[in-house]
Amino acid sequence: MSRARAPRRGAEVVLAALFAAPLLVLVVQAFADQWRAPAIVPTDFGTRGFASAFAQGNAAEALLNSTSIALLTTALALIIGWPAARALGSERARRPAVIVLVALPLLIPPFATGTGLAEWFIRLGIADTIHGVALAHLTAVLPYVVLILALGFTDAVSELEDVARTFGAGVAQRLALVTVPSIAASLATAALLAFLVSWAQYGTTLAVGGGLPTLPVTLLPYIRTDAQVAAALSLLMIGPAVLVLGVALRRGRGTL
Repeated sequence: MSRARAPRRGAEVVLAALFAAPLLVLVVQAFADQWRAPAIVPTDFGTRGFASAFAQGNAAEALLNSTSIALLTTALALIIGWPAARALGSERARRPAVIVLVALPLLIPPFATGTGLAEWFIRLGIADTIHGVALAHLTAVLPYVVLILALGFTDAVSELEDVARTFGAGVAQRLALVTVPSIAASLATAALLAFLVSWAQYGTTLAVGGGLPTLPVTLLPYIRTDAQVAAALSLLMIGPAVLVLGVALRRGRGTL
């Protein structure tokens, strides 16, 4: 390693350690069966937190629901946001007023949005369902997807599609061979953020699907009543999110 790169590598290690330190404390807390003041470290380790989370906290059902909702929300957001992002990617449509209008839902508190949707969803019979919560999450997810995908739909992509059309490529061929490869980095980033934003939603989920166990809704009561169970549920929340992040980074070749 050259001398010029050594300080940079050292700074990266320090930053990684700073980010990892809170997670390390969380891991210790999750396995600390006994950790009372003034003890600096736990006096007894075990798996009570995870056992209680799955036995009393519906962790398995909450994990399955959160995963299903996040995947469904991501798929819907990419399908619905694709045409809007393509239109916004045009130089003529890329105006500040349009961008502000697309991002406007992000300024509204999630619980307020969920409260506004709750009565309507109850009348439609989709409250407290995976489909209903996924639709509610779109209000927070779609702006991210549209704005990020729009960065990939440049005029150069349109020109490449025109060339492919000239050579006789059909719609499906242009999509598979030209469009998707050209916007792969933006597509991976949009899918990643869509999943993570939906995965971490609490206010909207509580308002629309309060009777449907999800990890954020299940986790919150334990923060005050049982720190070990809360830490165990937090690790369950972090795990899939880190996995999705790793996959997106690999697919996007580190361009996030």
